[in-house]
Amino acid sequence: MTIIQLFKKLLPFAKPYKNQIFYTLILTLVGSFAAQINAFVLRFTVDSISNLMVAKKPLIDGMHLLLIISAVLLGKEIIYSAVQFGQKFFGEKLRILIARDLSQKVVERILTYKMAFFTSTENESGKLQTRIDWGISGLTRMVQNFFIDVLPLFANAVIALIVMFSANFYVGLVGLCIVPIYFFISQRQAKKLGGFRRRMRTYRETKNNQIINIIESINVIKSFVREPIEAEKQRQIQYDMTENQLQTRKTSFMFESLKSFVEQIGVVIIIILTAYLVLSSQMTIGAIMFHIMLFNNVTAPIRQLHRIYDDMNDALIYSESFFNILEADNEIEKSGNYIPKELHGKLELRNVSFTYPNGNKALQNVNFTVYPNKITALVGLSGAGKSTIVNLLDKFYEPTSGNIYIDGVDIRDYDTNFLRVNIGLVLQKNHIFKGTITENILYGNIHATDSDVIDAAKKAYIHDQIMELPKGYDSEAAQLSGGQQQRIAIARMFIKNPPIIFLDEPTANLDAIASEQVKKSLDAIKIDRTVIIISHSISQIIDAEHIVVLEKGKLVEDGTHEDLLKQKGEYYNIFNAMANSLNIDKIKLYDL
Repeated sequence: MTIIQLFKKLLPFAKPYKNQIFYTLILTLVGSFAAQINAFVLRFTVDSISNLMVAKKPLIDGMHLLLIISAVLLGKEIIYSAVQFGQKFFGEKLRILIARDLSQKVVERILTYKMAFFTSTENESGKLQTRIDWGISGLTRMVQNFFIDVLPLFANAVIALIVMFSANFYVGLVGLCIVPIYFFISQRQAKKLGGFRRRMRTYRETKNNQIINIIESINVIKSFVREPIEAEKQRQIQYDMTENQLQTRKTSFMFESLKSFVEQIGVVIIIILTAYLVLSSQMTIGAIMFHIMLFNNVTAPIRQLHRIYDDMNDALIYSESFFNILEADNEIEKSGNYIPKELHGKLELRNVSFTYPNGNKALQNVNFTVYPNKITALVGLSGAGKSTIVNLLDKFYEPTSGNIYIDGVDIRDYDTNFLRVNIGLVLQKNHIFKGTITENILYGNIHATDSDVIDAAKKAYIHDQIMELPKGYDSEAAQLSGGQQQRIAIARMFIKNPPIIFLDEPTANLDAIASEQVKKSLDAIKIDRTVIIISHSISQIIDAEHIVVLEKGKLVEDGTHEDLLKQKGEYYNIFNAMANSLNIDKIKLYDL
């Protein structure tokens, strides 16, 4: 990405703040003219003092001159300070506002993306966080540099060059010739450092992703005493980053030395040329200092280029990945516009195959029908494709081939929001948001009342335990146990009250008593609804009126519990394995 391309992408974010930009530009122009006053005053001072000394004027005349010069410089500094304050304030305000808009835009954007975007190895949470944080930081720093540093400096340089040319063409030419040489060296520096910066971006993404993985997996790491291994992984990435940083600074310092040499050559040439012009009576003594100060105004932005170029190239590198996230149009979830008056719940899979973005083939030519107001169980060993079917039915993914129909309409034609509002989903591991228990349950229906929340909690058999907490429903949900959190998720589904329900191991994290309680509450909500359940619980499978058996992504059996047992196929083997795992022959019930 080039600077011009980057500015085009930033333009829509800057347009709403055109007034701030206009005020900044006006103040920059005023400040640039004010910055040249010192050179004029210095020339006037040197020449005037020189004339006074040649004419042998009394000290009082010199003091009068100094008072005038002091008043002019003091007035100029007051005006210049006010101009700088306004310029920096508007520039910083612009940076803050654009940073806010960029942050909000990228969040709104990624919320529209398909699940495949987030499951890609290129878009792991740590990597995304690094790209977003560094992208926004680099972009807003560039905005700040442009309006607070670059624009004023280069405006000063242009005006100083114009003044130099108007005073003496040859001196102005020297100043003009130095600038492209310096720019050429800076561009070579940027090109040379580009590879180092790209590697640093990769290192930062990897480092952040590893840290997030450590935090999320800390229990496993400690239980297996793998702290040294994880520390070694971080040590290696830190050493790689350090080596890359040293190479970056070494290269940067080499170019900085070269640029400093070029700048000093320019100063020497200016001094020699102006001294010659003074000796040949073509210029006054004050003009020497006049041109040197103007040349300093020309080279001031050049002296800042190393920092500005570093920031700009960081912005260019990180903005590439940032705008790749922001402009991933092919990742946006597709939604139809079909919204029926109600969903009856007839689900049909016809020749459905699906392959995950990582290449894993999850389903192959699957065909079956789920009928309304009935319970359908998906049975199979781990990796058979059960959860994948639920993901497809909830439009988290689209089939690689084949079609899915709901009430005879292709699922692609449905309005996605409408569909998900009418589908309840309880997973094996449900996410609990940071916030209170009430807030987490209300996530299922933000318009529900407090009494609805309590009713949902009672149905999920969690109300009594909530009331035992010091803050009751105002307690932090994240502090609950795994089983309690699972029942909060079930309460969230109760308060949503959808006509279609998908249950993916809903009692996996519950103890026996809690499982029985939740099973009763689930039995109540299953009435007159279309239910698909994935479970390794015999009781929940037997309750199903329709059982679909999957093996390695293929449908191998389809029917009722009794019919499938008679076939003595895959379901028969799975069911017997479940029964045997209970050691039923050793279980004895006691009447207490």
